[in-house]
Amino acid sequence: MTRAAVSRISRIVVAAGLTGYILWRSDPAAVAAAAAGVDWRWIGVAVLLVLIDRALMAYRWVALLCTIEADRRPPMAPLMRVFFVSTFVGTFLPASIGGDIVRSYRLARLNVDAGDAVASVLMDRLLGVASIFLMALAGLALARDLAQNAGVVAGLVVAALACAATLLLIFNPGTAALVARVASRLPFGGARRAGLKIVDSIRKYAAHAPQLLSVLACSLAVQGLRIAQAFCLGRSLGIDAPLGAYFAFVPLILLIMLLPVTFNGLGTSQAAFVWFFARAGVTSAAAFALSVLFVALGIVGNLPGAVLYAAGSGEPDARPTIS
Repeated sequence: MTRAAVSRISRIVVAAGLTGYILWRSDPAAVAAAAAGVDWRWIGVAVLLVLIDRALMAYRWVALLCTIEADRRPPMAPLMRVFFVSTFVGTFLPASIGGDIVRSYRLARLNVDAGDAVASVLMDRLLGVASIFLMALAGLALARDLAQNAGVVAGLVVAALACAATLLLIFNPGTAALVARVASRLPFGGARRAGLKIVDSIRKYAAHAPQLLSVLACSLAVQGLRIAQAFCLGRSLGIDAPLGAYFAFVPLILLIMLLPVTFNGLGTSQAAFVWFFARAGVTSAAAFALSVLFVALGIVGNLPGAVLYAAGSGEPDARPTIS
């Protein structure tokens, strides 16, 4: 059995085991009762919000293609196909990392330099993490006791370090030179060339600070929509937790869901929802039902990509290259 197969199986086991354990602790009968009386009007509002947030996510990624010369930038229609198909495929891959790899590869097949393709996806991901980090910091003002939790603090520190490292790589020549030296010592020639090219591609964003700020603002709006989606789903279940609780908890839950240990956040999201919302007096059964609806809503948002995937992307057969 290959290492990749072992990794996939282990993630499935973790997702199934953790979800099953949380469901058992929450009482399956109570979870079913909590979900039985769902208010579909609130579900409809949440679906509308997730479609808006997917549109914003597509826009922010396209905005990050600003480093690619206009005459080499693919038309909008193929870019939208790449984005939505990769989000759909990423549903079945570890957290968001698998979808990012698919998006980079499919963009490179549109005759975009592979270094620029990877850099655009990395920047999209890191600005998304930065927006979650900023929203989580704001949320701590509403749940200050969470700042005393070691796990919460550790997660925020890791996110902050990732954001700081990216800023230094983009805007600090010394940091870029250091990373380039590390890349130049990679064991294989192809890996060395790819690493150096990606560093160069990320450095291009130093000349596009306004676009980065615009994408960050867009990312903050996306996180606000995610909070609103969770609130609507909670209302559909009759959960009367205040909006402030969602504002405090959901960004931290999203950070946990980014961990590449399961598929699409299954298991980790259930544990996070139950743990955090218990602090707002929400029962385990209701919080578990909310977590399932939240994950399911994300899958609904990926369905446009399923349609495009089934229809065929129509992309050229060009292969990605590193120049």
